[in-house]
Amino acid sequence: MKCLLALIVKPSLEAALSDWLLLHPQIDGFTSQLASGHGAGHAMSISEQVEGQRKQMIYWLELDDERVKTVLDGLSSSFAGAEIHYWQLPLSASGIIR
Repeated sequence: MKCLLALIVKPSLEAALSDWLLLHPQIDGFTSQLASGHGAGHAMSISEQVEGQRKQMIYWLELDDERVKTVLDGLSSSFAGAEIHYWQLPLSASGIIR
């Protein structure tokens, strides 16, 4: 079964995580985007509290569900303490419209 794995990270990890994902043998590609986080779920700096949001990066990966654990284990090892938040969602369909 295909999954959509979302990784939410601090912008300071963008270069390192992008490189790690590009070099990972089980990842064919990914999409990344700048996003804003809202809410009390994560610590925010004073300026982020004033703005009411914090900048973060989201990486979207389409993977077979058996690859997700391998990728998450590798991230845990390579980015220990980085507070990477993730979502794993089942994909009911994906493809390319030509």
